[in-house]
Amino acid sequence: MDKAIKTYGSIDKLPELNGKDALFLCTIASTLTSRIPGITGAGATPELTDYTPAADVELIVHGEPTCLTEIPQTIVNGAAAPTPAVITKAALELADIPFLVADAGAAVKPNLPYVNINDEPGSNIKTGQAVSNPQLIFEQGKILGELLSRLTGHIFIGESTPAGTTTALGVLQALGYDAWGKVSGSTPENPHSLKQELVEQGLKVAGLYGHGPQDPFKAVQAVGDPMIPAVAGIAAGSQAPVTLAGGTQMTAVCALLKAVHPGFAFDDLSIATTIFVARDDTSDINYLTRQIDDITIFAVDPFFEKSENEGLKNYLNGTVKEGVGAGGAMLAALLRGVPMDDIRSRIEDLCREIF
Repeated sequence: MDKAIKTYGSIDKLPELNGKDALFLCTIASTLTSRIPGITGAGATPELTDYTPAADVELIVHGEPTCLTEIPQTIVNGAAAPTPAVITKAALELADIPFLVADAGAAVKPNLPYVNINDEPGSNIKTGQAVSNPQLIFEQGKILGELLSRLTGHIFIGESTPAGTTTALGVLQALGYDAWGKVSGSTPENPHSLKQELVEQGLKVAGLYGHGPQDPFKAVQAVGDPMIPAVAGIAAGSQAPVTLAGGTQMTAVCALLKAVHPGFAFDDLSIATTIFVARDDTSDINYLTRQIDDITIFAVDPFFEKSENEGLKNYLNGTVKEGVGAGGAMLAALLRGVPMDDIRSRIEDLCREIF
């Protein structure tokens, strides 16, 4: 297990998580930002990104998406990589960890039971009016976090939000962090220039550009997405330890948490991602978290170089990297004693069955 987990920060947190009952929550949301050509690979076309969050969680629950006929894949230069939902599904099944879905504002609602936090998807961040009433979303998230923490000893929170790294960049910059060129992306060629252009345009329209750290909810309202306040609220309300299962999007969640609650203790909060994010030379999740607080990052390596599946091998070249809580789901399974070889084998089986 230890070889599969690289730790950045307080390594003594890992044994504290081991042996606790866990629950996995995936928060889904959409924005019109994801329809901008070239901004994300989380869908075969920009329009289909509206379906990706619902399709991801349907795949985990039903074994196939029901909201559309095409199974989510990232296709770059003709090479396809399966949605990270297959990683999450394999890990949670093997570890027998309960899976729940929270809707923070998905454009297409999944065909399965879910908890409603917010109905309305986000807009395009270049309008400077990206999210309606983020404070209410945060408060609704707090209620859910408090309720869920009564049911389990540890909450893992994943997300599926196409173009989420761009909205994360917006929130980080609006809150005063140095994030230009530091957020990850779902394709090997990270479109940093396009992301920065959209964020700057949104901040200027909102009257926030160049004025230093902003009010946290005004920052999200201008250039964020609904997932960020929802997950931040869940983490704020939880009385149990929380692991944010995701990549650089989760640094924006942490930044919002600290802005809303300056004294927030990050002792019981960590980030779990994949090694593909941690080693991504087009982003820097460690640099982002160090600016915020002493936040431990666990990066899980599924050793896809050992796989015979070409789609999974495409993760090694920077395609996809993370999503749907894949890194956190693998960490949760490892902490339950499931060997990484078994997780990878089950992922390969699912790829043969589904794709």
